[in-house]
Amino acid sequence: MSSPREDLASRHPEHFFLDPMAPMALEQHLETAGLLESNERIRHCEIAGEGNMNCTLRVQTTARSLIVKQARPWVEKYPQFEAPWERVLRESEFYKRVSSAPAAAAMMPRWIGCDESHHILLLEDLREMGDYRSVYSHEQWDAETLEALASYLTVLHRVPETGKFANRAMRELNHAHIFQIPLQSNNGLDLDSIQPGLAQAAAPLLADATYVKAVAALGPEAYLADGPCLLHGDFFPGSLIKTDAGPRVIDPEFAFFGRPEFDVSVFLAHLHLAQQAERADAFLSAYQQPPSYEAQLQDQLVGVEIMRRLIGYAQLDLSLAIKDKKNLLELSRNLVLKS
Repeated sequence: MSSPREDLASRHPEHFFLDPMAPMALEQHLETAGLLESNERIRHCEIAGEGNMNCTLRVQTTARSLIVKQARPWVEKYPQFEAPWERVLRESEFYKRVSSAPAAAAMMPRWIGCDESHHILLLEDLREMGDYRSVYSHEQWDAETLEALASYLTVLHRVPETGKFANRAMRELNHAHIFQIPLQSNNGLDLDSIQPGLAQAAAPLLADATYVKAVAALGPEAYLADGPCLLHGDFFPGSLIKTDAGPRVIDPEFAFFGRPEFDVSVFLAHLHLAQQAERADAFLSAYQQPPSYEAQLQDQLVGVEIMRRLIGYAQLDLSLAIKDKKNLLELSRNLVLKS
């Protein structure tokens, strides 16, 4: 059986395939595409970060440091899952839209260029000191960082919608992995291989027909439906990086115009997953809610995000005992069924 890469090569032999072991080929391709400066040469490239969706490289040239990202028609970490090939083009569009909001753009990498034919995006390398996934094990969120991130969302959610930006294919993929697949009994995920006892901890939730129905009902209303605000779409610690200038935001590949409660709820859910729920008030006090913001919907979506991160494919490196995960799954139930 051929691999996804072999299938892609047979169907699109002209397609350039980003490879950290082939810097000279990348240099030639970027030069041909007009994405390198005059006489700029590549010195080194390596895998950048722990992203799930795309192949992302840090590329050192004779003039600068770049992030080069390529989307493939599958999820990079899980090649068995097909993914929208055009997602990097939607991400490129997001950066262009955010340029109209300087306060938000200042907290993201600068857009440098896009090779649409080969699904490649070039961004400024922020030379980060890692992302914020360390909050799951030992690091505490501080008030200044929370305020900066909340302020970013406040500004982002006020970016005016000039023309449609639905990112429909990515939303359909994400919708399945958030609201459907984690609660399916035969989804191919062995929970006990993630952590012994997790399947038993999840069993009451999976058997709760009222909960499963409520989660399914939230998807079309709160996620698939278009809304008034530009969303990042995946505002969790893995999309937030540390720099000398403070926190910065990356990877808006799931961005779209939707309900602002979604972005906020994702971040709040990860405060719970990091056992730092007491920091929620500091974040919420710094975030300025748009008109018609619904606190109940926010809380329900917090519950959904907690659930899918514990028993879905989008796993995190959590230092939690089974009893802690069981308590969080019960919290998810209470939040989703909150009325």
